[in-house]
Amino acid sequence: MRYLQRYLLETILVTSSGLVLLYAFIQLVRSGRLRKWTAALLLLVCSGLLAFGLLINAHRVEVLLPPTFGTVYKALYLAAMVNILGIFLLSRIYAIGLGKWQEHSTERRKFLKATYAAPAAVLGYGAFIERERFQLREVDLPVVGLPKGLEGLKIAQVTDVHIGEFLDERDLVRVIDMVNETRPHLAVMTGDLVTKFGDPVDACLRQLARIKSDAGLYGCMGNHEMYADLEEYVESEAARMGMLFLRNRAKTLMFGGDLLHITGVDYQTKRLNPQYLRGTEKLVRPDATNLLLSHNPDTFRVAPDKKFQIQLSGHTHGGQIAVEILNPYLNVARFVTPYVAGYYHERGSSLYVSRGVGTIGLPVRAGVPPEVTLLRLRRMA
Repeated sequence: MRYLQRYLLETILVTSSGLVLLYAFIQLVRSGRLRKWTAALLLLVCSGLLAFGLLINAHRVEVLLPPTFGTVYKALYLAAMVNILGIFLLSRIYAIGLGKWQEHSTERRKFLKATYAAPAAVLGYGAFIERERFQLREVDLPVVGLPKGLEGLKIAQVTDVHIGEFLDERDLVRVIDMVNETRPHLAVMTGDLVTKFGDPVDACLRQLARIKSDAGLYGCMGNHEMYADLEEYVESEAARMGMLFLRNRAKTLMFGGDLLHITGVDYQTKRLNPQYLRGTEKLVRPDATNLLLSHNPDTFRVAPDKKFQIQLSGHTHGGQIAVEILNPYLNVARFVTPYVAGYYHERGSSLYVSRGVGTIGLPVRAGVPPEVTLLRLRRMA
């Protein structure tokens, strides 16, 4: 009960402080006591600190709380994040020089109200609707030199589940049911079962074990398994349930008389670049089609040189929030990697990056719906 009281109190306080901050800044600027550039700077700093505090608070949520608390916490958390985005946009309005508050015309006030309402509407839709609109995405994946026995092979990919406060086991049941409806030949899980230590990893493994595929399920570790120090636990528990998480090792399967050699690697951190996939060339089979499971898609920079014909990844969530309808580069994930989502082909190798199932940080998806992927291997001429 003490956890419930503490987190509820913290969330109410941080949400209220955001609203008070916004009101105070508006009044100060209206009175002429703050110049617009000073106000913009203070707004950005304070909203940044508020966002940081909220994220830290969110990542400390215990999993053994009353179920009803989850709904209350989500509502308060999302309300605060809406407020943060509103503060940020208002600060940008000042920064581009729209003038002082006391000089605003009726039309300008309407514009500011619409500007503040827009992010609230987008976040609300992304949090309560699009975040749970799981899609089955069917993709033909071209592969150079694909042998006849692997033509049309169906691979179901699940990634970035992040089971926890904002995606529970009931949601994951829906996802796994979608996978089973595809009747795949092979299933893969490319990392991030959870977000933090204490998240219900056993529930995630229990649902993954329900996947029915001809060759079973193979996986690799994500960065959040590393952060939560769960890599060894996931490996051993998954093996006990009949799933194989490949930690810098490989497994050969046969389909239609031809070999598919699957290699899995632990999360490759940015500090390893340009030494991504070091030593994996020893795991490659020259007489097989080599498939790499790597949570971080950025390893595709070197995967073709290591002789992997296929790489499957996640990690980016497709950016979670994207405005690609206006510009294909308005996506935060593009600042991290050129491989954001979908199919890529370089130097004779093919990469597919799934948008994943769950969320991280802001529990919102806008323009980037969650996906379960069914890949069909196709021979590239």
